[in-house]
Amino acid sequence: MTSTGALSGLKVIDLSRVLGGPFCTQILADHGAEVIKIDPPQGDETRTWGPPFNADGLSAYFSGANRNKRSIALDIRKEEGKEILLKLLEDADILVENFKTGSMEKWGLGYDEVLAKKYPTLIHCRVTGFGADGPFGGFPGYDAVLQAWAGLISVNGSPESGPVRVGIPLIDLGTGMNAVIGILMAVNERHKSGKGQSVEVSLYDTGIQLQHPHAPNNLMSGKEPVLTGNSHPNIAPYDLYATANTPIFLGIGNNGQFRKLCTALGCPELPEDPRFVDNSTRLKHRDELNAILEEYLKDKDGVEFATKLLEAGVPAGAAMSLSEALNHPHTKHRQMVIEKDGYAGTGVAVKMSRTPGGLHSVPPAFGADGEEILSEIGYSKEEIEGLKSAEILWEKPKM
Repeated sequence: MTSTGALSGLKVIDLSRVLGGPFCTQILADHGAEVIKIDPPQGDETRTWGPPFNADGLSAYFSGANRNKRSIALDIRKEEGKEILLKLLEDADILVENFKTGSMEKWGLGYDEVLAKKYPTLIHCRVTGFGADGPFGGFPGYDAVLQAWAGLISVNGSPESGPVRVGIPLIDLGTGMNAVIGILMAVNERHKSGKGQSVEVSLYDTGIQLQHPHAPNNLMSGKEPVLTGNSHPNIAPYDLYATANTPIFLGIGNNGQFRKLCTALGCPELPEDPRFVDNSTRLKHRDELNAILEEYLKDKDGVEFATKLLEAGVPAGAAMSLSEALNHPHTKHRQMVIEKDGYAGTGVAVKMSRTPGGLHSVPPAFGADGEEILSEIGYSKEEIEGLKSAEILWEKPKM
């Protein structure tokens, strides 16, 4: 795959599975890096996380984090498989993996003991659940489990619902983004030192990092946050309000926005009420303010009025369904749904003026590029057939 993206020229070996690692490498691939995904013999388990599946049996979950990559399926626990991995690393810039802590070392592929010495310019990125050390060091982790340990579940929900998991794998996705940031910082530093290094990102650390503003509030006040549903602990009005149809979310961050809101609603005198003159008083009298706003909003068309508020400089959002959001004219204008050869996925969020990222190839079938990748690094047809017979190279997932 050739590309003119900002990361064109970087070669990435992707040993990761599930979401955090693959989401990281997909971002790198979107922006031009050559990414070779090494599936284990049984395949990345998200290949089977469905329905839905496409006509070729590829799950939507897997497809959402693995486009623009090539796939080879290897058993790197066996000596011949390890040799192939080491050959692939000879001209690689980055290795991403999320094995259980100690696995790479057990297979003779530890960064400090082997890889750093053999490939001094290699950047190694390890994605873990809790990090490699500490009281929980080495423990496995999935997004919802880490949402619990990092306290995210405790701040999401309402008094009626109780604590609720955030509805997207926020920590997995955030960890993937942190991995991209860490990798690119290491690439930048390598320009000065000429040396690679190991980058570790953990779901746990990301979960704690994402606790804004609750962590700063707690660290300053010592108070535990309370469940506030859709409202904000520090700002009012900042909540979801019913209309005649589609609810509207108002995110009023300053007095100027509040005045504009009240003017649009037809109550321009409301900001002069002593209860609502600034954010502190509005927060103190949140319930009274919400009751007033609900009365003014109850007959509004949600989408129409939210658009009118945006045009007036008031942060407001009509509560779209996912289908409505994906098909919205602004989504299309921003190219945030992209399609190719029957594949459709969310678009590239980082827009580059000269070297834009994009969709080059659809998510790969299991081991789809194995023979091609091996031939590129010098294996003959006979050797490749031998690797298949020895169950080093896999063409179909191990059952």
